Amino acid sequence: MAQRVVVGLSGGVDSSVAAYLLKQQGYDVIGLFMINWHDTTGTLEGDCPWHDDRVFAELVAKRLDIPLHVVDLSEAYRHRVVDYMFSEYEKGRTPNPDVLCNREIKFDVFLKEALKLGADYVATGHYCRKAEEVADGKTVYRLLAGADPNKDQSYFLCQLSQEQLRYAMFPVGDIVKPEVRRIAEEQHLATAKRKDSQGICFVGKVDLPVFLQQKLAAKKGNIHEILPAWPKYDRHIDDDDLPSLAEPYRYTVRDGKKIGEHNGAHFYTIGQRKGLGIGGRKESLFILATDVVNNVIYVGEGDGHRGLYRRALRMRLEEVHWVNPLREMKTGETQRFAVRIRYRQPLQQASLVMRDDGAYILFDEPQRGITAGQFAAWYDGDELVGSGVINE
Repeated sequence: MAQRVVVGLSGGVDSSVAAYLLKQQGYDVIGLFMINWHDTTGTLEGDCPWHDDRVFAELVAKRLDIPLHVVDLSEAYRHRVVDYMFSEYEKGRTPNPDVLCNREIKFDVFLKEALKLGADYVATGHYCRKAEEVADGKTVYRLLAGADPNKDQSYFLCQLSQEQLRYAMFPVGDIVKPEVRRIAEEQHLATAKRKDSQGICFVGKVDLPVFLQQKLAAKKGNIHEILPAWPKYDRHIDDDDLPSLAEPYRYTVRDGKKIGEHNGAHFYTIGQRKGLGIGGRKESLFILATDVVNNVIYVGEGDGHRGLYRRALRMRLEEVHWVNPLREMKTGETQRFAVRIRYRQPLQQASLVMRDDGAYILFDEPQRGITAGQFAAWYDGDELVGSGVINE
């Protein structure tokens, strides 16, 4: 009897082609569409809500002659992803809802629903690959970057566990996006020319301050400008002083003059340049730091401003996750990896240093916009070995 694969049909082209490829390979394929969000507060006009996605998923399932089930996971999504987002922004941190969505929803709550349908595997349209190796008689699952360097989505799966990877299939991980589009057109799939989704996983494109104001009140505060000549930028720190290298720049209102006002420090994130409403500058203003306790935002002019760059970051040891448990490092060890601190960032050369007071990543070159709450993921060649939440 053919193995059963439940495909998360999202109404996009990638999951549609994933379902087609699995059917071609002889699997017993079932589509499962999940509703994760009902509220439209803050979503931008013209962005397709889930109703449209569902129609496309139904059209694809019909074309491929596979059953399609619909499941409403909005309660779990609100509790596990959106509430976490609100609490992180409130603390002045910037979460990554897409990474959480994969860990908490697609490969957890959704997986459980798929298993109820008798699934042997769960497939998604992610551009990444999976490999296996046997160590001490036990299978270890490895997460590899997708074959299309422009679309690799392994970063979004950097928090998956071995148990989650065991069930995962990534049918489009070996092919490039133009080929996926070509297959969809050839098979007359309704999603062939549909634009890729953007914005927060399942919520869509949002006006973030409006979205966050559902839970976080707007409150007026001041914007202070820090000049590139701020004295503390010139302090010399040795490479072995990791705590100092990883520490964010901490400004006070005395360090720069007030140049404007904002509606709440928790609505902004480091490196952001839009939404400040201050013009008339030669170069754009960028957010260097947010102080949610005193409700102050610190900005600097120009993409090359020194306050945007740091050599190191720190993660709490309990927030370090090894995708490949065979590669787990112990306190006192140091290893070289290629690291990214945001999706689509080119890989950066760095050392991962495990210490009693945390895990540190020391980059060869200063990094722009290291942001607390985001995920750092480290790679050895094509393999995503582990990840962690940036603490500072």
